[in-house]
Amino acid sequence: MEEFLKKEIYWTRKPKKVEIKDEKVEVYTEPGTDLWQRTYYGFQNDNAPVLQAKTAEKYFSFVVRTQFESKHRFDQCGIVIYLDSENWLKASIEYENESYQRLGSVVTNHGYSDWATTDIPATIKEMWYRLSRRESDYCIECSTDGIHFKQMRICHLCEGNEEISFGIYACSPENSSFKASFSNLEITECKWEAHK
Repeated sequence: MEEFLKKEIYWTRKPKKVEIKDEKVEVYTEPGTDLWQRTYYGFQNDNAPVLQAKTAEKYFSFVVRTQFESKHRFDQCGIVIYLDSENWLKASIEYENESYQRLGSVVTNHGYSDWATTDIPATIKEMWYRLSRRESDYCIECSTDGIHFKQMRICHLCEGNEEISFGIYACSPENSSFKASFSNLEITECKWEAHK
C-alpha cells in the first residue's frame, strides 16, 4: 500500500466521498457511474472514479484486496488500467441479485468494450486481484485468500505499450451507492512468467 501511495497518484473523476486512512482507501459510489463503450448495449458511459498511478515499467504486477457492500445490480469495484475513454481495462465483481454476481473483466480497445464473466455466489464480499504487465500484454488473476491466484484473462491493449496509468475504481451504474474498500495494495516484480 505504501509503495502505491508513494507514487504520484491522482484521481480521474474523484468521488464526492472518499477516505484514505490506515492503509485503506474507502470509496462511496455515486449513482449512474460506470465505464463502458458502445458494444451491444449501444451506450457509452465514462464517468466512474479512478485512482491511479503512472508508470513506464514494462514488467510488474499490481495486487489489491477489495471488500464491498454491493447490493444493487451492476455495483462493482476492482482494478483498472485507464488510458483514456476509449482504451482501458477493468476487473471486478458486478452484483446481479441475491443469488449470484458476476466475476469478470472488460477490455476496451479503440472505443469498443467486451465483457467476459463467470457467475459466483452473491454471498462473496471480498476478492483479491493481481494485474501483471508484460509490455503491451496483460494478465488478470483473482484470489479469495490473497495467496492462491487463478487466471481470469490474458489480453492486449492496443495503446498499452508505453506509459500507462493503473489503479482502482468503483461505481454504481444504476440508482444505488455502496462502500468499496481497497487494501493490501502492492507493486511487485512481474509474477506472470514468460511463455516457454
